[in-house]
Amino acid sequence: MKSLLASILLLAGSASAMAQMSPVGLWRSVDDKTGESKAEIRIAESGGGLQGRIEKTLRKDAKPDAACDECTDDRKGKPMVGLDIIRGGKKAEGKDVWEGGKILDPENGKEYRASFTPIEGGKKLEVRGYLGPFWRTQTWNRVQ
Repeated sequence: MKSLLASILLLAGSASAMAQMSPVGLWRSVDDKTGESKAEIRIAESGGGLQGRIEKTLRKDAKPDAACDECTDDRKGKPMVGLDIIRGGKKAEGKDVWEGGKILDPENGKEYRASFTPIEGGKKLEVRGYLGPFWRTQTWNRVQ
């Protein structure tokens, strides 16, 4: 009986650790230049891919009624809080990386190809945006 209970607890712990090696969760983005926290983004799985929305803006100079004025698609004029900034992205076979998605930079309205790689046991997330052969990587911190 004790060994059965220990096995169940071990499996539950393993499943919890594996769940952390996913981009699904609440993340805090950090400004590349200033090191300040910019926003909290909730990433979920939806329709077989990733979907991420801004839950809270954290910038000191953020206006509460700020909208994505630079966006050129269906997000134009939508409030920043609740804005859908990640669309798509599926787990690459045999790797802890989600590829094939898009990420929006709401400050300039540009959308980039993106990949998402959990690091440090899922405590951080490398978010890489691609424009042609060039890329930029940000490291986001897990909130939950």
